[in-house]
Amino acid sequence: MIKVKNLVSANGGREIHAIITVDRPTLPFSDQLREVEHELDVFLRDKAHGMTPVFMRWFLSDAANQAHFISGSHDCAVSVVEQAPLDFTKVALWVWLMEEVEVSALPDGAFAVSHGGFTHLFEGSRCRPGADSHNATYDMLSCSEKRLRGIGGSLIDNCVRTWFFVQNVDVNYSGVVSGRNALFNECGLTRNTRFIASTGIGGRHADKNATVQMDSYSVKGLCKGQMKMVNAPEYLNPTYEYGVAFERATSVDYGDRRHVFISGTASIDNRGEVVWAGDIRRQTLRMWTNVEALLKAAGCGWEDVGHMLVYLRDPADSIVVREMFEERFPGVPYVILLAPVCRPGWLIEMECMAMKPVETCFPAF
Repeated sequence: MIKVKNLVSANGGREIHAIITVDRPTLPFSDQLREVEHELDVFLRDKAHGMTPVFMRWFLSDAANQAHFISGSHDCAVSVVEQAPLDFTKVALWVWLMEEVEVSALPDGAFAVSHGGFTHLFEGSRCRPGADSHNATYDMLSCSEKRLRGIGGSLIDNCVRTWFFVQNVDVNYSGVVSGRNALFNECGLTRNTRFIASTGIGGRHADKNATVQMDSYSVKGLCKGQMKMVNAPEYLNPTYEYGVAFERATSVDYGDRRHVFISGTASIDNRGEVVWAGDIRRQTLRMWTNVEALLKAAGCGWEDVGHMLVYLRDPADSIVVREMFEERFPGVPYVILLAPVCRPGWLIEMECMAMKPVETCFPAF
């Protein structure tokens, strides 16, 4: 089954977000994978005219046994992570497509997507097997900084979004925080400059020795003021107040559209405290309130959202959460995943991306 959201810019440019899931959970993994691949191929052939995948993420129930079956037939950055879909199938897929772009592989495995005067840089499933989560995080971010420096950029000027998938998040997330803080301090990313929108969540690489894996998205060619940090202080406090270095959300303006990247957001208040401990329904409602406040701060609404990724600590909560999402967001592609949040008291977290048609003084996308 495929759910698709078409997003259209002020000058008619298109982007597509698609979530593909499996209808029959009793099928073996090979058949479920084939079903998802078939849905994607049919969509690309029959409905996505002129659109090219620029990033895709596979969600697997057992990465150690399944990841090697994932095809590299689509020439774009690919992320593969163990976060079991909570419709109790074995595989799901998120795909981001852009119009009239050129995609090329870089020597280090990242991908460059060129359109107009901008180059979008994607990397998926970076890891450092054998390193603890502090050193792995520091090293991966350091490599991203070096790559950007090599083309005249930097993390502080060009990196828009990161994702960290942490094996045994209750144990290893603190190392992700300390490793990121250390590298950011060296690169000038501080509370007085900026951080980067991010999700830090439970998830596993296929390699059992990888404590953390990282995906990232950067844009070369941005002008001063084109990328902005988005906050909603009446609802969520700055992350540095509890020692964590990421932005609640980031927006990037082009001449014809605004991209908004909402970081992993949970049921939190403006003092950094968990709200409605132990109550999944109320935590979900508060999470929505926070995300809506961030979207509004970026000049957007739910109608501009392209996709949503929803993370649960307890699979038993998936029935309630699915009913709530189906009722409120029947037309938005989303997937619910087994992925513990970085603080045990948070039962649920979500992230999303939005695109708003705008007309600005910046170059068109």
